[in-house]
Amino acid sequence: MDLANFLIQLLNSVQYGLLLFMLAAGLTLIFGIMDVVNLAHGSFYMLGAYLAYSLSGAFDSLLLAILVGTILSVLFGLALERLLFRHFYDRDHLDQVLLTFGLIYIFEELRSILWGDDVHGAKIPDLLSASIPLTETMSYPVYRLFMSGVCIVLAIGLYLLISKTRLGMKIRAGAFNREMTESLGINIKLIHGAVFALGVGLAAIAGMIAAPISSVYPNMGSQVLITCFVVVVIGGIGSVRGALIAALLVGLVDTFGKVLLPQVAGMLVYILMAAVLLWKPEGMFKQ
Repeated sequence: MDLANFLIQLLNSVQYGLLLFMLAAGLTLIFGIMDVVNLAHGSFYMLGAYLAYSLSGAFDSLLLAILVGTILSVLFGLALERLLFRHFYDRDHLDQVLLTFGLIYIFEELRSILWGDDVHGAKIPDLLSASIPLTETMSYPVYRLFMSGVCIVLAIGLYLLISKTRLGMKIRAGAFNREMTESLGINIKLIHGAVFALGVGLAAIAGMIAAPISSVYPNMGSQVLITCFVVVVIGGIGSVRGALIAALLVGLVDTFGKVLLPQVAGMLVYILMAAVLLWKPEGMFKQ
């Protein structure tokens, strides 16, 4: 592999890893803070992709579609938490698994009714459709750099929100001891609603920015969910920092594995997970 190829695969690894982080961060927040097992998290990624497809066609602008789609997905997350998930906080994980497993089928049926079963796509904006030359013969798409930039900005914003703000302090307190936090007058239900909506929003944004390069198709949420859980397990449940590092590791192993060891590429991510769990059974950054 020459230097230009190495740089392209490295950039692809980082871009894929950051996209996984967007998904895994929401999943690990919802599980780590609210103690809710949400198998339907991949459906929010699919929802974002289909919103990007429909709204970019309606507005003739992917960037405007992402802005409107983010607002709609956050409102959807708030409504879903208020009407459904809130009633399962005190139920055991088996009930939560059954609930969210059923939601996957409901979302797929609704997707089929609203958008059909064909494969769709979203157009890359003209502003982001160019490529940056790496060598005389190889270049890298600007849109992939845009995807990485969006994910980095949101990752920094999420870190500042959780670590440096009063709301973040309340979120961490609620995760540590829900009853004590409530006794201090903090509305933990309101915080849980905000965390759930944040998780839905992050997953939907990941789906929206991925739509132009990965296509929009049925069951796309279920396919990415397993990798997302691998990231959460490697990073440590409830750890946003762990999700970021694990997502970048998975991105590197998956991308370079497909190039260097294509015969066993599908197993490499799971081998990585097994190795990390042998080293640290609770993940690298268990909270």
